[in-house]
Order: sequence, then structure tokens, then C-alpha cells
Amino acid sequence: MKKSASGKLISYMLWPLLLTGVWLVVDVTLLFVNKKAALIAIIATVLYFAAALVMFILRRKRVLRDYIAFSASYDDVESRLLTELDIPYAVLDGESEVLWCNNAFSLVCGKGVGTNFRDLIPDVKAYTLPKHESDERAYRSRINGKVYKIVMRAQETPEFDAQLKRIARGAKVKLTKTVSAFLYDETELTALRQENYDSRLVFGLLYIDNYDEVLDSYEEVKRSLLTALIDRKITTYMHGIDAVIRKLEKDKYFFIFQNRYLQWLQDDKFSILYDVRSVNIGGPSEVGLTISIGLGVNAKSYEEGYESARAAMDLALGRGGDQAVVRDGEMITYFGGKSESIEKNTRVRARVKAHALKELVESKENVFIMGHANPDVDAIGAAIGVYRIVKHCNKNAYIVLNEVGNAVRPTVSNFINNPEYESTMFISAFRALELAKEDDLLVIVDVNRPSFTECPELYDRIKQVIVLDHHRKTTDSVDDAALSYVEPYASSACELVAEILQYIGEGLRLRPIEAEAMYAGIMIDTNNFLTKTGVRTFEAAAYLRRNGAEVTRIRKAFRSDKKEYMERARAIAGMEMYLNDYAFAECSGEGLESPNVIGAQVANELMEIDGVKASFVFTYFQNQVYISARSIDELNVQLVMEKFGGGGHMTVAGAQLTGVTIAEAKQQVKAVLKQMLQDGTTK
Repeated sequence: MKKSASGKLISYMLWPLLLTGVWLVVDVTLLFVNKKAALIAIIATVLYFAAALVMFILRRKRVLRDYIAFSASYDDVESRLLTELDIPYAVLDGESEVLWCNNAFSLVCGKGVGTNFRDLIPDVKAYTLPKHESDERAYRSRINGKVYKIVMRAQETPEFDAQLKRIARGAKVKLTKTVSAFLYDETELTALRQENYDSRLVFGLLYIDNYDEVLDSYEEVKRSLLTALIDRKITTYMHGIDAVIRKLEKDKYFFIFQNRYLQWLQDDKFSILYDVRSVNIGGPSEVGLTISIGLGVNAKSYEEGYESARAAMDLALGRGGDQAVVRDGEMITYFGGKSESIEKNTRVRARVKAHALKELVESKENVFIMGHANPDVDAIGAAIGVYRIVKHCNKNAYIVLNEVGNAVRPTVSNFINNPEYESTMFISAFRALELAKEDDLLVIVDVNRPSFTECPELYDRIKQVIVLDHHRKTTDSVDDAALSYVEPYASSACELVAEILQYIGEGLRLRPIEAEAMYAGIMIDTNNFLTKTGVRTFEAAAYLRRNGAEVTRIRKAFRSDKKEYMERARAIAGMEMYLNDYAFAECSGEGLESPNVIGAQVANELMEIDGVKASFVFTYFQNQVYISARSIDELNVQLVMEKFGGGGHMTVAGAQLTGVTIAEAKQQVKAVLKQMLQDGTTK
């Protein structure tokens, strides 16, 4: 670099001599104008050249010495500034070895030249070093209790590389491209970021799920004491996280707290859920208060935070209550939800939903009704009930059904080619997409996840959607429905529709085959009224009986054929026990129209065996593994199935797995069960 600079300096010093040629040209030109003037100019040029030459010869070495002295002084200052720079800086070779570093780097890392960068900062791996000059990589690492941002750049320095290669050749070290590394202390910045994050407000809603039901079970004099005790327990818990809490209604609270306490709540698994449930002042032991909590986290505005908390609360209630739901953008986390949904004694909600449904139906000309893919008797029965409501309002109704499986054939066959019903009562998904318009109405029954319906494309096309379901909501449930009636306490979708039918209006009466279709749905889903059966289940069944449902005909229609019966027997005979408590069985789909239905029946029958806490039946059907899970009260199978994208209820649940074999699906379920047992989260 000095040699190059000296050459430029000499060229600069030669300019006076080079200008002599210009003056000579001028002198020659003057000879044609005035010879005396030209002579004087020539003499002046000679004297100018002589003086410039003398100055160049006499001053050249002195100027170069001064320049070299300045250059050396500048290099020394530059080197000292780099060495004493407050920012830790080092030069690495391609193998992460430190070739040079300044004082700050040695002070931070405790070592210097000759050590390996990977040993100093283990977070940085060898393969993460930048390869090209335009490649810059940044990492964060904690060194001696401080947080540093490490910025590394590949260097293109031919002269420096050549010098390093000469040094390396003597040491017999292979040298590759050099990399510069800067360490920026971000300890204070990180602390401020964390403080900002911790100080964000979390918005929460807390509802008492069964306030009226529990208070009605107590004597008048004890109700105020129970209310005060619950208020105190909730308020004390909220003060523990420095929350501001206000009572909105007798059974609803709004609270806010700082984000720094959220992790503690999650680690604590929202123990307030269990504390409130255990409150008892001498009332009926079987009745216990439960609460639901919805939290909106990391919202961009206060309004968005409240709406996020409200959406989380809707999801908690839609899953049966007695749980906390934390919503952080699109990420949703569940806590609790381990107690059975409590049946509501009042029918006010059913009446309100019935009136809203009727108004929506009357505002449309065409109404499409569909259940889940491969529908069961409950889905078909509920769809037929909604069909009767739509026809009562004198609107066009279409039930979307792609295939009539063996499980629903006894029901559907009563309507196909029946002169009392239109030929378009049941249509395929393809036909539905041809007929449907954006301003039509879609009613989804027995499912609340669009991807699980008979025709997900229909959900995308039609704007207004109604959901009638008895399964717990999940993350991908319908969240923009014009009307949503999701009650996990209900035994079946047919039970919900039967209640709605009673409030639609005068003059609506089910035909006997319609009532039998819905009665069959309740009967199948409750395993002949043994599972998830409440007072309202029997009331719905009584309503259907009054409308002409004949139990004998239903039993005869849904008897199994010999092949299905033998397959159930084979599956039960091949049962294996896992951990002495859980029954696992396989159901072959070969030669059966609806093997997944047979699998569900096997799961029910396995629960009749003494000592079985839960049953899991695996069926391979249509390139998927269907899992039917059942229990009585010793395992929350809904929590298990949610691990695989499924769901259901505490005692009845299921899931569908794609791209796995039955053996692999078994191992996955066993792994989940083992982990839940270790964590103590089986209920």
C-alpha cells in the first residue's frame, strides 16, 4: 500500500517538469508572431525547468521521508484505535481459529489469538460461518452473564490474505478465507426488551359456568355465603398476580394483568380451576362450581386484546367449560377441561337459538345441510331434522351426502324414492357446488370443523353458516358462523335439533320416519342411552316418541348382519391390554362398507369388560387409520385424541391419521398414554 502511494506522490512532484513541454510548444508558436518575445519565453522556460529540476532532486527524498513518517504514524494510530476499540473484534480463519483480536475481545472471552471461536462461544457452529463477502450472519449468545450480538462477515482482502498465507505456510496451517467477528453488547437492550414484553397487558375474562344451577341446589341462607366465598377465592387468586379485576355480572368477571405473570399461571396450570371446583359449604356433594377463563395475549391494541380474550372464552365454553384458554394470535393453548360438561336445566338458550335459526332460514331461498364426511346416524338424523325446519318455512332444502354407507342406509333408504319427499332431498357435493350461491345458507350439523365436512368447498363458497354440534370446539373450528349452537353437554346433535324443533313455531310436526331417524341418532350416539345421557336427552327422546318414533322398528333396522357381527367378535377376541388397563384392538375394513362404524361399536363393547379403563380401536379405511376411543370416567379420551388432531368428549372421542399404518398408530397412542400417565394428566 505504501509503494502504491509513493508512486502517486512522485507523479505529483513531476508535474512541474512535465509542464515544460507545454511551455516549449507555446514558445515555438511565438516564433511566428514575435521573435523577441519568443526568445524571452524560451529563456524563461529554460530557467523554469532548471528550477523545477533542482527542487525535484533536492526535495524528493525529504518529501518521501516526511510522507513515510506520516504514513507510519497514521498506521500506528489506526492500529491503536482498532486494538483499543471498545467493540470486541476478531479475525478468524475458515476453521474458526482466532488469527487476530483486539483487547476488548480478549477481555470479554478471556482468551485471544490461537484459540478456537467455537470453544469461546459454543453457540456458533463451524458450518454457520459466512462463505461469501455479501454473506453476513448474526447470532446472539450469552457470555459471562452478558448477552452479545455476534455479527460475522467474510472478508475479501487479497493482500491481507497473502500475508496470512505466508505466515500460515511457515506454521504448516491450511488457511482459507478470513472472517471478521464483531461482538455487540446487548445486555441492557435485551433487558429493556424483556421489561417491555413483561409489561404488556393481558386481557382476561372469567365466567362461572353453572352459577344458577349450583345456587339453586343450596338453601337460601347459604347462597350469599357461597357467593362471597367464590368471590373471595377468585379475588385472592387474582391479587396474587397483581391483577385488576372487576365483576361484570353475577357470574362474569373481567381482569387485566401484566404479561410477566402469564408463565406462572401456565406453570401453575390455572389452579383456580380446581380451587373453585372444590368449594363446598354443605350443599349437594355431586354439584360443584366450575369456571372458564379466556386470555388474550400479545395483542396490538387494547380493543384487539379484549376481542382475543372474548374469542378464547367462546372457545372455552364451546369445549364444555371448566378450562382456561390462552389465545396468542393464532396459537391457542388449553388448560383444564377435565370434568364432564354439566347439563343446563334451562332451555332458554335453545329457544333463543331456535328463533334465530328460523329468522335466518326465512331470509334465504336455498338452504344446504351437511354433516361430517362418512356421516353416521346422528349426522343424518340431525340433517333430516333441520330439513323439516326448512321445509316448514317453505324454503328449498338440500342435504349433502356423497355416499350412502352401510351405517346410514337403513335411515336414508326410507327417504329415497319416497313420493312424499323431493328427489333433491339428498344431493352429492358436486351437485351442491353447482347449485350453491354466495348468498345461500349453509347448516353444518354434528361437526364444527370445516375440513371434516362432506364438502369443505361449500363452506368456502357460502357466506352465512349455522353450526349445530355437540362436540368440543378445537383450534380450527368454525369461528365466523352467523349462528353457532355448540353444546358439549348434549348427547348428540339429534338431541340439540330435537330441542330446537320444539321452539320453531306452531304447526311443525315431524313425520314418523323423520322422528325415527333422529331417535336412532340419539340411541346410537348414547350406546342405547348408556353414555352421556342426561335429563334433556330423555326429554328429546320423549318428544320424538310423541311424533311417532317406534323403537321396535329402529332396533330391527339397525341390526348387524352376520359378517359385521363376526368382525366385531374377531376384533374383541384379538384385543391386547396395554399397561394392564387400556384395551387395544384392530378392526379389519376388508369387505365392509363402514368399518369405522364397526370399530366404534367394538370400542363400546370393550368397555363392558371389567378392569378396562379405556378402549382404543384402530380401523384402516379409505387410506386412513380411524381411531375410536372410549372410557367411562377414568381417562379423558378427548385429551388423548386431541393430540392427533381429533376430539370429541371425555368418554367418547376419535381421530383420523393419514400416512401411517395401524401398528404405527398404536405406538403413537401408547406413547401419548405413557406420557400422560407420567404427567398425571389422564383426567
